[in-house]
Amino acid sequence: MIYLETARLRLRDWEEADLEPFRELNADEEVMTYFPKTLSNDETDMFYRSILSEFQECGFGLYAVEVKENQEFIGFIGFHRANWESDFTPCIEIGWRLKKEAWGKGYATEGAEACLHYGFKELGFREVYSWTADINKPSSKVMSKIGMQFIKTFNHPKVELDSPLSSHVLFQISQK
Repeated sequence: MIYLETARLRLRDWEEADLEPFRELNADEEVMTYFPKTLSNDETDMFYRSILSEFQECGFGLYAVEVKENQEFIGFIGFHRANWESDFTPCIEIGWRLKKEAWGKGYATEGAEACLHYGFKELGFREVYSWTADINKPSSKVMSKIGMQFIKTFNHPKVELDSPLSSHVLFQISQK
């Protein structure tokens, strides 16, 4: 099923054919620069199953993204229910991960804007959050471009305190 289309992208259900390029995406050290580590095939397979499960439970999730022009899988953009312990969870998170060949083309912004519209208008979300390592300026820039407001900096509880990835920035947007 296709959930959203933009001028250049389709945000759709996952297909089994997406699994291998998804493994490659999560194993790419450059793509995973702002994460504690790359993911093994087994870890990616677990992540894939959790994405499918969230769709079954909620009717939304991290949508597989393909370029309309050539139907190429380039990663994911979408929503996730975050429920780890903090002062802003549980909440709906918007996130994205695209292969490096898709960077710098505005795909993350284009897809995330469409997701926010869909989330507010069709899914009834009242507010959506996003966060990333403070040093991940490209993702912070996307958050600002899609209208999210900086809320605060915090230490992510799932990242070691002495890691350069511990300090995170939190952004939020509310339905208008």
